Amino acid sequence: MINNIGRVLHNLTEQLNFIDLEVDDTVLKCERSLWIIIQSLQKVKALVLKIGFKSEDEEILFFKEVKPQFTSKRIYYNSVYRIEMKKPSGSGRIIKKYYNNELEKLKRFFDDNLDFLQILSN
Repeated sequence: MINNIGRVLHNLTEQLNFIDLEVDDTVLKCERSLWIIIQSLQKVKALVLKIGFKSEDEEILFFKEVKPQFTSKRIYYNSVYRIEMKKPSGSGRIIKKYYNNELEKLKRFFDDNLDFLQILSN
C-alpha cells in the first residue's frame, strides 16, 4: 500500500510544480494547490480504508513519515493563502511592514518549537 500512496504523492508533487509554473497569482495558486492536496488526501484515505496496512510497522511508517508529507503541503499553502488574503491594500511601505510582521510571527513559531524541530531532524 505504501507504494500506491507513494505514487499519489509523486503525482501531487508534479501537479503542484505545474501549478507553480503556470499560475502567477499567489492566491489562485494556493486555491488550486489546496484543492489538489485535498483530493490527494481523499485518495490516500480511500486507499487506507480499502487496502489497510500489512503490518503495524507499515502503519507506523505511514503516520510518522508518509502522511506528514501531504499534511505539510496543506499547512504551507493554507498559511500562504491566509497571509495573502489578510494582506492590506496600500503603499509598498504598508505591505512591506505587513510581510515583515508575518515573517516575525513565523520566526517566533520556529524559535518556540526549535527543540521539536531538532528532534525531527535527528
